[in-house]
Amino acid sequence: MKETILVTGGAGFIGSHLCELLLHKEFHVVAIDNLSTGRLENIAHLRELPHFQFVRETITNLQVLDRLTSQADVVVHLAAAVGVKLIVEDPVHTINTNIMGTDAVLSTAHRYGCKVLLASTSEVYGKGVKVPFEEEDDCVMGATMHSRWAYATSKAIDEFMGLAYYRQFGLPVVVMRFFNTVGPRQTGQYGMVVPRFVRQALIGEPLTVFGDGEQSRCFGDVADVTDAVVRLMEHPGALGQVFNIGSTQEVTMNQLAKMVLALTGSHAEIVYVPYAQAYAPGFEDMRRRVPSLEKIHRLIGYAPKYSLEQTLQRVIAYERGVSGG
Repeated sequence: MKETILVTGGAGFIGSHLCELLLHKEFHVVAIDNLSTGRLENIAHLRELPHFQFVRETITNLQVLDRLTSQADVVVHLAAAVGVKLIVEDPVHTINTNIMGTDAVLSTAHRYGCKVLLASTSEVYGKGVKVPFEEEDDCVMGATMHSRWAYATSKAIDEFMGLAYYRQFGLPVVVMRFFNTVGPRQTGQYGMVVPRFVRQALIGEPLTVFGDGEQSRCFGDVADVTDAVVRLMEHPGALGQVFNIGSTQEVTMNQLAKMVLALTGSHAEIVYVPYAQAYAPGFEDMRRRVPSLEKIHRLIGYAPKYSLEQTLQRVIAYERGVSGG
């Protein structure tokens, strides 16, 4: 019989795609989500399937988390406060959700001996300027006066906790650093740039580029990312390790905006919004964020299948379907 996988944040953007893939691979899947950022419509097509269960609850409800974990073989911990806008506006929620939530997941998994795949982020590299970012690189955080760094620091603490459980107690833990995962179902509500650009282009609104637009990112398709998660979950050599997951196709925000306009056929203009206006005074951003994928490629042969253009086409098709346009 296939294993039971508990996915925290299972109704979220990445979580819903992961649940879908796990069910396709005939695992039993339980998703827990408080729907603070997740959405029921993300998993509506899964809820009638016999090997899927959804629980609407927060992972800090220890009684519910204990019951679900006791029945699971693996916990994929995706639940977190996400999105730069949310983090800047609600730093207390960010810190409590990320650190206390991960502590609850790890301690409960330790009680039942569950394997844990812990989602982290490229944000932990902070102000690092060595490109591409490798898993063993130093992490340079900004000043504590800027709440923008609360997210990066909270996720670094999550990593420390996960690896401590592995080293001290032998709990099977894998840490995954996601780099700007994008795809269908992603909300632009909390500052995610790709769905925001696409929605603006489709309705003819100006595309709002923050800063000068020369900051660059690498966008990984959610289909590639979730495939990597499952393969890491199944590989014994991943235990106790940290892996970057994403794409190495680098693009500036100016280039991204022009790609979205071309692919949607939109004639919307591009406007520039200062960081201080978009987020908060003193907001700091990284100019480049590029992962090294050598480590994950060596272990599981990971290589992204989707180009950025293909991913954008997938997002555009999804948004057109949602809007009926």
